[in-house]
Amino acid sequence: MLMLRQRDESNQATKDAVEKLGRKAHIYTADLSSHESVKALVPKVLDDGHQIHILLNCGGIQRRHPPHQFPDEDWSEVIQVNLSTVFTLCRDVGAHMLSREKDQHGRRGSIINVGSLLTFQGGINVPAYAASKGGVSQLTKALSNQWASEGINVNAIAPGYIATDMNTALLNDQKRADSILERIPAARWGSPDDFKGPVVFLASRASGYVSGEITVVSAFIFRMVCHDQLT
Repeated sequence: MLMLRQRDESNQATKDAVEKLGRKAHIYTADLSSHESVKALVPKVLDDGHQIHILLNCGGIQRRHPPHQFPDEDWSEVIQVNLSTVFTLCRDVGAHMLSREKDQHGRRGSIINVGSLLTFQGGINVPAYAASKGGVSQLTKALSNQWASEGINVNAIAPGYIATDMNTALLNDQKRADSILERIPAARWGSPDDFKGPVVFLASRASGYVSGEITVVSAFIFRMVCHDQLT
């Protein structure tokens, strides 16, 4: 059973795609910007009789302002969605996994968080996002230190430049988009399909001896020459 977290049930595309493969999927609604909503999510899933073997934390938001003009409310919302929610779900799912016996391979489950290239670099006009994704990296390592010996692998993926709604502002800025593309040897922005392999690897027994890693999924060249080369 694949359990999907969504803001509402209006978008059925992922659920329908899963069910066309002959699998089951269920949508649970939760507002990632609300601590109370997030805190209620895992208990609801467990009360419905489900076990959680894999957690993929991939929700995130972006707000862009010069640092000296960055609004408190935008800072708080980004940190809540991108970092605090990740911690709450890791904590609650981790507690559930720890309550189970290890399987025959000594495993209890896998947790995969999603960072960013800004996990490693500060970016421009995105201080809250950079702080949140840097935090995701250290949270991943801290939880791995605690849980790797307990059969719970905790890793993260750091996407490069991906053509999604979050990067619309960059894609619409032709000068910035061209400068970014010039530094991608693959000569294209990434797509969501590029994460299938890494996610399956980190969720499976194939990565049984991999924990606390931040796996970069990007063909982007890190070349810090001038400010306009940073996101």
